[in-house]
Amino acid sequence: MSGSRATFISLIGRTRLNRFTMARIHSHRHGKSHQTRPTSKSNPSWVTTSPEEAKTAALKLAKEGVTPSKIGQSLRDDYGVPLVKPLLGKPLVKILSEGKAAPKVPQDLQDLIDRAQRVQRHLGTHKSDRKNVHSLELVEAKIYRLSKYYKKKGILSSDFKYTAVVAQLA
Repeated sequence: MSGSRATFISLIGRTRLNRFTMARIHSHRHGKSHQTRPTSKSNPSWVTTSPEEAKTAALKLAKEGVTPSKIGQSLRDDYGVPLVKPLLGKPLVKILSEGKAAPKVPQDLQDLIDRAQRVQRHLGTHKSDRKNVHSLELVEAKIYRLSKYYKKKGILSSDFKYTAVVAQLA
């Protein structure tokens, strides 16, 4: 078995081939963490929340400025809805966009922008921190890549522009 080219790893009843796993963008690690979603794609029989109640709660939270992932967590924890899509028939972001409460920037892109701002604040006080200058370069590369994808898909407006701060730091 020492001559085999691929190694098999069994994780909780799943077997996967090591050489075919996705790697992280800017590191050489593959990562094994993931969420455990409900097994069934249909709405469970024990859910007592009506679709109208879940929709109004989601729209109310969105108008307060809560992100879609936090809305999903709130519906899960407070209303007992394991997944929004089977209950309402549509993804949460589509429901928010129909109710004119969708965020202007997708949440993953906004999270990357917030991370870049945190690193910029850190570099404002620690100017000689070269490791985090490189970290900021990587985060901004992810922002450019993701914004290009969203512009191509039409989710983000074509005039969206993120200005890099790395050039100012060098």
